[in-house]
Amino acid sequence: QVSVVESGGGLVQARGSLRLSCVASGSIFSINSMGWYRQAPGKERELVARATNRDGTNYADTVKGRFTISRDNAKNTVYLQMNSLKPEDTAVYYCNAYINHRHDCWGQGTQVTVSS
Repeated sequence: QVSVVESGGGLVQARGSLRLSCVASGSIFSINSMGWYRQAPGKERELVARATNRDGTNYADTVKGRFTISRDNAKNTVYLQMNSLKPEDTAVYYCNAYINHRHDCWGQGTQVTVSS
């Protein structure tokens, strides 16, 4: 009924930049929050950044100052601008959205690989 789809992952060199996009679709009345998580091999999934409709944002300490989350409400889209990438940023990045006050939606994940 509602879903999110990520794009923008790929291979990038250290100190490079990448922008991820996530588009929500379906019968959407409201998107209460959208965010990005990541999971590296052998590690737990962790919060990277999230944003709410109240314009609040939160970042993991490891990405603070390097990553920026933003939303385009008209397009039901959230972005993650990643700058100064490090090899330790390598992970599968997942988009998450809480939609219509009831649907906790996850994307399929997009691989980000940062080479040294």
